[in-house]
Amino acid sequence: MTSDPDHFNQALYEKVLHCELFTTYQHAFRSATGLPLRFLGIDELHEAACEPDANGISFCEKLNLCKSACKACIDVNQRLNAEAKINGPTTCHCFSGMSATAIPVLSNGSPIGILRTGQIFHKVPSPTTFEQVSKTLRRQGLTKKDVDALKEAYFQTQVVIPERYQSMVTLLSTFASQLGRHSEKLAIISDHSEPAAVARARKFIDETLADPLPLSLVARQAGLSESHFCRVFKESTGLTLTDYVNRRRIDWAKKELLKPGARVSEIAFHIGYQSLSQFNRSFARFTGNSPTNFRREELARASSV
Repeated sequence: MTSDPDHFNQALYEKVLHCELFTTYQHAFRSATGLPLRFLGIDELHEAACEPDANGISFCEKLNLCKSACKACIDVNQRLNAEAKINGPTTCHCFSGMSATAIPVLSNGSPIGILRTGQIFHKVPSPTTFEQVSKTLRRQGLTKKDVDALKEAYFQTQVVIPERYQSMVTLLSTFASQLGRHSEKLAIISDHSEPAAVARARKFIDETLADPLPLSLVARQAGLSESHFCRVFKESTGLTLTDYVNRRRIDWAKKELLKPGARVSEIAFHIGYQSLSQFNRSFARFTGNSPTNFRREELARASSV
């Protein structure tokens, strides 16, 4: 029995979207930069990206409110999200001359959502530029009335020089890493509505994480039959027992790997794995990296600060 990754990642995305860390940073980023900041589900495109923002209704939002949303705009958002999921932080320029940026948030190596900002110019647009944009919009089916309504918002769009905008993107990339690490904690934190049996099981797992944790033993601690426990635990946590235990152990391993003197093999046995190869496979599955590379990258990042 394995976990459904799509269901689990969607549930985790919802937790992150409403967590205090994100909402606090979102407010601070918007206040400091004047730019929108949204956290989208991994497959959300134009409609979610262009909902009205706290900084006012921009050209992009007004465009989305038109009866016929611009296909060129939707295509740009689609490409931007797709490239970000594969290549990491990605900035693109749309038909209107604006720039937007997408930054994936990774939880244990898998993208659970995308931070989006931008909708800015790098230089002040001219009337001639808008004439070209209006022709594109008319070809996409927008009426003259729709285009005229967009004109004021177009020329009110914020202008940010490339160097300053890149600094904003760098800050956002750093936050995306922090949010990803926070999401890994949220993945195994109770929402305080779990059954008492699951709470007992999780407490037992935390206290004996380095020991063998077969289903029969954990189910007995929870006071349930094995089949009943499997169903209740999966419904409550979104994870099978095996995946939950492995996630907890890998989170523990990440902390141990930051100790330069500890050998990877010693860490593997210390946190409950029966072999180094088993540990390496589990670490790669949940992080997309090897323990050795993870240590090297994290220590290099720490020394560069």
